[in-house]
Amino acid sequence: QLQASGGGLAQAGDSLRLSCSASERTGVMAWFRQAPGEERQFVAAIRWDTRSTYFADSVKGRFTISRGTARVTAYLQMNNLEPEDTAVYYCAARLHYSLRYYDSEQYSFWGQGTLVTSPA
Repeated sequence: QLQASGGGLAQAGDSLRLSCSASERTGVMAWFRQAPGEERQFVAAIRWDTRSTYFADSVKGRFTISRGTARVTAYLQMNNLEPEDTAVYYCAARLHYSLRYYDSEQYSFWGQGTLVTSPA
């Protein structure tokens, strides 16, 4: 079970941090987002064993993903927010790394969404 938090309203250029807590250890945690009328898209992922991180091109250089000390919490730091970042953000997890970390169908566990709004 995953619990996401930290969404809200932020002006363009501001920052927000999302948190995702799992009820048990995971191998990979990721964030996806879905804007109204659009498909869910990959944002970022972190692999616990190597600490490798992966980002969508649209957020590279602005977003970072990190983990807590245990394999149960991940954070998405979103800097320099843009109106295009407005979406419901979902955290997801799987037990083992997958080369298709960007594919939402690879993830077995999902948290409830948290809304991020960055108006134009």
